[in-house]
Order: sequence, then C-alpha cells, then structure tokens
Amino acid sequence: MTIHREGTPTIIISALVLAVLNLLVCWLACNSYCWISEIFIGLSICTWLFLISFFRIPSRKLTINDNLIIAPADGKVVVIEEMYDEEYFKEKRLQVSIFMSPANVHVNRNPINGEVVYNQYHKGKYLVAWNPKSSTENERHSVVIKKGQKEILVKQIAGALAKRIVNYLKIGQKVNQGDELGFIKFGSRVDLLLPIGTEIKVTLNQHVKGGVDIIATL
Repeated sequence: MTIHREGTPTIIISALVLAVLNLLVCWLACNSYCWISEIFIGLSICTWLFLISFFRIPSRKLTINDNLIIAPADGKVVVIEEMYDEEYFKEKRLQVSIFMSPANVHVNRNPINGEVVYNQYHKGKYLVAWNPKSSTENERHSVVIKKGQKEILVKQIAGALAKRIVNYLKIGQKVNQGDELGFIKFGSRVDLLLPIGTEIKVTLNQHVKGGVDIIATL
C-alpha cells in the first residue's frame, strides 16, 4: 500500500496541527484532568489514521481488456438506468453510478483505453452523492473517452463532504485503461454514461473495486 500524492500535504499538516493541539491540551489539563488529554490523544490518533486510510492506494492486479469497461472507482453501484444526457451526447444513454463512502479508496481510474475528446468542469451544489439530482446539480467534472466509434462519459461528482475534485486528463490525450483519471476528496460519486444496449455486468448495491471489477462489455 502507498499514499496518494493528493494526500501527502493533508497528512503532514494534520499531523503538525494535531501535535500542537495535543501539547496544548496536555499543558492545560495534565494537572487535574489528565483523562481529557488521554481522550484527546486517542481521538487525534484515530483521525490521523483515518486520513492515511482515505488517501491509500492498495496494491492490486488491475483488469486490462480492450473488450471490457472496468470500474472507474471503488464503491457501491447505486444507479443502473436509462437517462437523457443534456451535457454532451444530447441523447439517451445508460447510466451506471458508483457511490464512494469516506471509507472507500478514492482514486479514480480510466475505464477503457482511448482518447480524451471532452473535458469540462462544472461548478455546482454539494447535495448528498446518492441524490439523483447530484449528477446534474452538484460540482462535477466530466470527461469523454473515445475508443473506435464508441464514446464513454465519466463524471466525477462531489458529495456533501467532497469539496475538491481533481482530474488529470486533457483533451487529445491518449489514456490507458486502469491508469489514474483523478481523485475526489471525502465521499463522492462517479457516473458512467454508456451507449444504449451496452451489456451490464454488475447489479444494484453491488460493491466494486476500481480498476478491477467489470462494469460492462465495450
């Protein structure tokens, strides 16, 4: 396991802040209320360990297959339905949405090989990520990857806690399946918009691993 580069500043700053706060609490409470200092130290350790866990990149054998669409994120499949896409395709698409809790790995990965033909950031609200309106009203970042005649839109969506979406792709860039697409901090959701008729290989409420589990055939 390694720590994602997006987390290094947060982890270091948090460690310094927590250390200073613990010294202050210990100085103020150690004479008469040592138990307060002990509780605060315990909570600080738990908080710091959570941050390390949040920014972790576990070692995995990624699934690489030109004929498959691989999960772009860890989490639970919360939506599988047809919808009308007003942003890019201007037609009906098949939407598959993956909800990421704060406990999930938050690295986002390219679901297919191809070329980036669309890349757009949208400001928005911070509704809870499982709210259906979050796909169109929340802060989000959409990219479209084209392979042959097929295009797939990957949408990173901020949730109630997520306040920063990071996306590493650029228009015209050739991307490899399983490589990093981006990162979302503290609870979020990723939508896949697929061609109508795509054969889906997951079910509602199924938990998937990014870069590993198969979402659909290409």
